[in-house]
Amino acid sequence: MIRAAIAYDFDDTLAPGNMQEHSFIPKLGIPKETFWAEANGMGEEHDMDGILAYMQFMLQKSREKRIPIRRQDFVDYGKDIRFFPGVETYFDRINAYAREQGIELDHHIISSGLREFIAGTPIAKYFRNIFASGFMYNEQDEAEWAALAINYTNKTQYLFRINKGIDNSYDNKRINQRIPDTDRPVPFERMIYIGDGETDVPSMKMMNYQGGATIAVFNTEAIPPAGKASPKQICQQLLRHERVQYIAPADYSAGSPLESLIRRLIDRIRMNEDLLRFNQDHLS
Repeated sequence: MIRAAIAYDFDDTLAPGNMQEHSFIPKLGIPKETFWAEANGMGEEHDMDGILAYMQFMLQKSREKRIPIRRQDFVDYGKDIRFFPGVETYFDRINAYAREQGIELDHHIISSGLREFIAGTPIAKYFRNIFASGFMYNEQDEAEWAALAINYTNKTQYLFRINKGIDNSYDNKRINQRIPDTDRPVPFERMIYIGDGETDVPSMKMMNYQGGATIAVFNTEAIPPAGKASPKQICQQLLRHERVQYIAPADYSAGSPLESLIRRLIDRIRMNEDLLRFNQDHLS
């Protein structure tokens, strides 16, 4: 069996909207537009990274509203997240198809959202790694501060972690260590990245450069604000500008265009491996 990997963004890739909007923000009792405007305002005022700003704002507003902020509370919010069509059955289907091609398929999340929320979803069991922002907890298991913040630019390092077989966020020695391409568990040519838009551009560009495959998905039911481009139009622009290789509606149902595309890319991985071995056999 050869090993391959698919890395996914989460928000607007596997589930519509931001994960905090499914139940956490409603529990605060404030409109989501107000939450994000105030979180972004905090970031601007203190010249903060946007991810650190929203994470700190979550803790601040929770304390003001006397809403518990224990690890399990955040995990429980993940139970309310609803997914795009087909997501909850997609992983078993695509894993079975990959195995038929002699491929062991790993799935990874690379997200600016919260790993605690994702851990509470029914699909968490399918991921080898959930590389996502997360909190540090005290002895009472209450969130105190950000342990990890993943923004759109540092997402790319996690693609290298997958490539080099590093299953954590803290090992900075191996991530910077020179490892010959032939010794890396998952070559980029056997990797697929799936995201939803402009915040995934650095990861998509890097994957394209390294020989991997990139897909941008779009929510066909999302209604953009007046004067703003729709998710589909954003993805079309990414395709025209050659920042992504393929685009498809965010529908993971059996037989959907997206699932069919992912199957073809798995076929390509298998074919490329067979061609590589064909040459190696004739050189020996």
